[in-house]
Amino acid sequence: MVRFLFAFLLMLLLPEIVMAANFESLGLTGTERGIYTVLIFIIAYGFVMAEEFTHLRKSKPVILAAGIIWAHAAILSAQAGVSIHDMHAAFEHDLKEYAELMLFLMVAMTYINSMAERNVFEALRSWLVRKQFGYRQLFLITGVITFFLSAVADNLTAALLVGAVVMAVGADNPKFVSIGFVNLVVAANAGGAFCPFGDITTLMVWQAEYAEFFDFFKLFIPSAVNYGVPAAVMYFAVPDEQPKSSTEEAVQLKPGAIQICFLFLFTIITAVSFKQVLHLPPFMGMMVGLSVLMIYSYRINFLYAPDGQPFDVFHRVRDAEWDTLLFFFGVVFAVGGLGYIGYLELLSKGMYDGLGPTTANIMVGLISAIVDNIPVMFAVLNMNLDMDLYQWLLVTLTAGVGGSLLSVGSAAGVALMGQSNHKYTFFSHLKWTPAIAGGYIASIFTHYLING
Repeated sequence: MVRFLFAFLLMLLLPEIVMAANFESLGLTGTERGIYTVLIFIIAYGFVMAEEFTHLRKSKPVILAAGIIWAHAAILSAQAGVSIHDMHAAFEHDLKEYAELMLFLMVAMTYINSMAERNVFEALRSWLVRKQFGYRQLFLITGVITFFLSAVADNLTAALLVGAVVMAVGADNPKFVSIGFVNLVVAANAGGAFCPFGDITTLMVWQAEYAEFFDFFKLFIPSAVNYGVPAAVMYFAVPDEQPKSSTEEAVQLKPGAIQICFLFLFTIITAVSFKQVLHLPPFMGMMVGLSVLMIYSYRINFLYAPDGQPFDVFHRVRDAEWDTLLFFFGVVFAVGGLGYIGYLELLSKGMYDGLGPTTANIMVGLISAIVDNIPVMFAVLNMNLDMDLYQWLLVTLTAGVGGSLLSVGSAAGVALMGQSNHKYTFFSHLKWTPAIAGGYIASIFTHYLING
């Protein structure tokens, strides 16, 4: 990793290269202003990585960095004599990428929030707590639930929802919470890799049309191996004990809860149909699903609101993870601005042309253990690489599961560190990194055997 970063800094000083894409990059990476934009991005991302300690929301520094980077890109464009139309084409490319993904994710988050408001996840948590499973049984059950839940909800949501169960039953057993949270992080990241709805990076590859919707399910077995290998190792370290009995009462579902779950399934099918059948962007199908939820909310309020709290879909939209959506805005435009200046072409030459696609794609996963996988994947997508389906699935897998290697490598890990009351830490996760790395290697090898 250190060598890679050193090589990257050296490449900043190399002669400029022009990128062949829908628009041409400026090729001004060796200029003082160009290098300044890279430093701005590094500083901003330093604040992102320190969010746990500074409590500065991650969206704030990257949005500022994006504005500064594009301001300098515009100045460099004018100095190079590039027409305003060409610069706008580059800018609008980023805007289109962000708009499609933002609308898609907003609908998905709204449905997840609606199901949470109707007590769907709380009822599941209550049921697991009341069943009085042993710690080892709960270790397996919570891991498998997280693996499959993160395929339709994002890994952060899945980890937090199931993490509440682990905290509830392991309140008197810090060792179980520590190992259980490592298990959830690995399961959440692995589960999100084989379905376009499970991870933003997977969704980005799907919407960029480098793979069809059903192609991603070829990663199911490699993803299961990625989760299964470290889980098998950690299982024997889980206390073979029974948690204290719980007197918690069952949580009742609110009216319309089950129907909203089916509407979410309908929305997923609609999004896939719009993409596969109508060849329209999948966010349009998601917006259709949102409209159906809005209409159904009218029925809920008509039948049940007089006796209870009204169900307002717009409140669920308001409660979406706007910090994540705005962080994504900053990342898209910051990385896009650096790409317009010419840095993505330099990285492409250094990694993919120099090391070959397989090694480079494996390295992408290692980088995502330190840097969030969203900017890493967006950079890869904007390198205009000529790779076959096997390689695109490989980078989807590695970018998705590579963040499990460190607790700070994914949103799930960072969130669970905050939820655990110091029972799950960076170093408690690091203890299991060798086992997680074994799963990472095994999943890549499995992908080669099955899909190569």
